[in-house]
Amino acid sequence: MILTPRICSPQLEIFPDRICLHRMDSSRNMNRYYFMAVQPDLFGGVSLIREWGRRGSAGKLHVTHHADEGEAVNALADYSAQKCKRGYEVIV
Repeated sequence: MILTPRICSPQLEIFPDRICLHRMDSSRNMNRYYFMAVQPDLFGGVSLIREWGRRGSAGKLHVTHHADEGEAVNALADYSAQKCKRGYEVIV
């Protein structure tokens, strides 16, 4: 399967539960990824899992806990918008 980038748009699919972004700039030797997913936790809440780093190396992982899925999806959309402003593109 070949992943092709799309132009980053402020309009995400309705209630996405995961998204993968990347940023490449060969002149600056930049090849980064940013992955986010919304997943239920064991205590009835929902977690937003964010992983980022340079492709081909171990990335960093951060988990934030939210009371409900709507709150976590809103956080995912906010982080996605911030990353798109910094030049990241959505990978389909």
